[in-house]
Amino acid sequence: MDRNIRTVDDVLRLLDGLFAPEADRWTSGGAPWWDRFYADRSKPVPFFVAKPDESLVSYVDRALITAGRALDLGCGPGRNALHLASLGFEVDAVDLSPAAVAWAEDRAREAGVDVRFHCGDAFAPTGSGLGGPYDLIYDSGCFHHLPPHRRVSYLALLDRALAPGGHFALTCFAAGAMGSELPDADFYRRPGLHGGLAYTPDSLRRIFSDLTEVELRRMRDEPPESPSFGEPFLWTALFRRDAGRGIESADGHVLP
Repeated sequence: MDRNIRTVDDVLRLLDGLFAPEADRWTSGGAPWWDRFYADRSKPVPFFVAKPDESLVSYVDRALITAGRALDLGCGPGRNALHLASLGFEVDAVDLSPAAVAWAEDRAREAGVDVRFHCGDAFAPTGSGLGGPYDLIYDSGCFHHLPPHRRVSYLALLDRALAPGGHFALTCFAAGAMGSELPDADFYRRPGLHGGLAYTPDSLRRIFSDLTEVELRRMRDEPPESPSFGEPFLWTALFRRDAGRGIESADGHVLP
């Protein structure tokens, strides 16, 4: 008889097990699944294009964010990381998949920009060697592939890595357009992510209620000839951390 639950991490790992083998898509064991996904670089996947999100371009153009230290979560082939680096950001980019990171590194060499790529689990306690604090944490397509209980890990990462006054930007599936709209509890009654979780504006505001909303809208539909990526089945959101709130240290203390 196993009685091994002592910590929050133990509970999270137990819940991960309910989603096996799908849990590999967000834990450190997920590399093989994502490597297969990224193996064919010619595959007609919308976000395989070498273009930054139109929302990210817009944030910079309107001076809603300015150059600083940036973290690109689930960077894939690196399209947003490369754009940030080209604008003078100091960029860390992380992905579970060695195949994705290798592709991103190839693109960075071709573009002549400097990005520190990391292969591993950004939500692990060691953070895959990531630094911080970051003035910008950017996520285009990672959050909606996490099960409900892993929002705890996601918010913990923001707490420890987002600088006071820094920005968090998110692109994720929009309810009514893409992804599963099942209530959270139903994912545990019938384990599986059903292609990814869809969100409403109210659910995003509730989840990220410790941050201040700057903008939340549907992504613009960008034509093929556009220099930016845009698909209207996605939400784009920009939040800001209160400049007066400290970051959490590795031992759980809040630093000024």
